[in-house]
Amino acid sequence: MKFSTLTVEDLRNAYQNLMPHLDFHLAEAGETRHIVDFLWGINLSRMLTCTTEKWSKRYITLSTGRVQGPVLKLLVKREEVIQSFVPTPFWQIFSKIEVEGIVHDVEYEKTKITRKNEADKIVETCSGKTGIVTDVIIRKFEQMPPTPFDLGTLQAEAYRYFGYTPSQTLRIAERLYLDALISYPRTGSQRIPPSVDAHKIFNSLGKELKYRELTNFLLKKEKLEPIQGKRIDTAHPAIYPTGNLPARKLNPQEEKIFDLIVRRFMATFGEKSQKESMIAKIDIEGYTFILHGKRTIKKGWLIFYEPFVENNDDMPSIKKGEKVSVKEIHWEEKTTQPPPRYNPSSLLKLMDENNIGTKATRAEIIDTLYKRGYIEEKGIVVTELGYGIIETLEKYCPKILSVEFTRDLEEKMENIEKGDESKEEVLEEAINQLKPILEEAKEREEDIGKNINSYAKIAFLQSRLVGNCPTCGTGKLIILYSRKTGKRFVGCTNYRNGCRTSFPLPQRPYIVKPTSALCKSCGWPVVIVKANGKRPWRLCLRPDCPSKKRRN
Repeated sequence: MKFSTLTVEDLRNAYQNLMPHLDFHLAEAGETRHIVDFLWGINLSRMLTCTTEKWSKRYITLSTGRVQGPVLKLLVKREEVIQSFVPTPFWQIFSKIEVEGIVHDVEYEKTKITRKNEADKIVETCSGKTGIVTDVIIRKFEQMPPTPFDLGTLQAEAYRYFGYTPSQTLRIAERLYLDALISYPRTGSQRIPPSVDAHKIFNSLGKELKYRELTNFLLKKEKLEPIQGKRIDTAHPAIYPTGNLPARKLNPQEEKIFDLIVRRFMATFGEKSQKESMIAKIDIEGYTFILHGKRTIKKGWLIFYEPFVENNDDMPSIKKGEKVSVKEIHWEEKTTQPPPRYNPSSLLKLMDENNIGTKATRAEIIDTLYKRGYIEEKGIVVTELGYGIIETLEKYCPKILSVEFTRDLEEKMENIEKGDESKEEVLEEAINQLKPILEEAKEREEDIGKNINSYAKIAFLQSRLVGNCPTCGTGKLIILYSRKTGKRFVGCTNYRNGCRTSFPLPQRPYIVKPTSALCKSCGWPVVIVKANGKRPWRLCLRPDCPSKKRRN
């Protein structure tokens, strides 16, 4: 049986139309991927963990693998670019002009001015003056409907609109699939097959009041043909709603993801939207300023996807030769910025572009990097331990970190799926590549252990460092655990030198994390306290902090 939804109808249809045999190529490709990932992951992770434990005398769970290593290396590369970036100052000119009693923002034609005296001159020359519109360029264009959701685009949209991490979105989508509300989510396809009965789905969704008007509009069309994306997944189609309505009350997160999938599916059947953009050039004392505008002529597919589309229509009524008055003009000093840090969504896209990992495992890889303490924050920052892992592997086992090697293995497994290569050939090659790496690592075991241990010590201290001791002034406050009671507390590193400063902390199941912040009321260090299902709260370590008295 082959099916992509858990609806009664699709299951019965799959049973009545059995495939003549299993898709052995697809099964072997999946099995090969599991074996290769196991061989690389278990051996390399054990090598890192055991060598570090041997030299630190302390167990730390460390891991790397065929995909995890190259992804972490990509993050380290971006971090190095950010850290080595040298900002340079520049100035931007902003102005407000009045057209027929309405004030509009305009920008100077040069987005960056490298000399302050030039910016001063422009502001001084144009202030309070009258300008003239020298040109108005209006361009009409069409926007195609969006392609159906594959897992990657669903995760990207959910992060963009709701802030859900890729793994969080996948878990929610899997629950919706098990409730027979959507098709199988772990898919790389952007195509809706003809076998999907759109009429039936829209008729069923129309029973829900918020979709009724939209589905009625679609059902009046002569032909229901969705736009199709380029990506094809032989195992499953794109993600689409089955037409079933929830039999239980969905939680807020599930409601949002379900609504997003329903609206995206409807939008793929919509018509092109038509828009108009305008660029007006305005001469003010010999300097050219630009006024931008745009408006929607025909909404088309936007009516279905409207909650997730920004509506910033603003088309000023302005003509060539028209005079305008400058109401305000000023410059702003800025500095050039390094490339932005990756977030979970943009990292997912980077992995997709580099063809490393699969649609089903990429989110899990990102989660593992967080769990291991290699990365932190939503705008991903590589920790000292993450740097240490990459530096060590680059020095002693560089092939583990090769994006090209990982991509090549991925392509070979896709070839198994197509029947162009055999499972045995790919496994033999993967093992032949892995053996010398492990043999070399064994020879350099002491160097690898010592190297990672030095970074692990720094990472361990940073994960517990709360701030400077306000009592002795020279020690550091760190989170400690009592050997007698097993309870945690904050203590000073100058304990042996006589500083007895200590503070109690909430115990498990609460999670306590240090911050670099200081209390706004008293200036003492602050920690974040979290508990499952509850909002995190900030705790000032000072027992008699004024903020605590106000709260009481």
